[in-house]
Amino acid sequence: MSQTNPAKAEGLMYKGHPLRRIDNLIYYGSMADKYIIMMQVMNTKKEQDLELASKVSIQLQLTDPTLKSRDRVVKKSEKDSLYAAIDVAAIWLERALSGKEK
Repeated sequence: MSQTNPAKAEGLMYKGHPLRRIDNLIYYGSMADKYIIMMQVMNTKKEQDLELASKVSIQLQLTDPTLKSRDRVVKKSEKDSLYAAIDVAAIWLERALSGKEK
């Protein structure tokens, strides 16, 4: 009987929450939770042979499917790198899921 690696079955995780990428959108968190983060890469720049994000929009959103998309946005910001964006996203998501966010 073979064992499966649970981390591999869940996909990419960051600080205990799933990360999913669809084109220039990155979703952080689970749709089963009350909140999720959506990050959108708005601009990129070429560094040697890599395309790096140079402008990333971040939104903390409610996952309630009965709300219109604009009503789901709780807070938003923009950062100049993916690293800065995911740093803010992790803090926002933790605070929101722990009930410290309105």
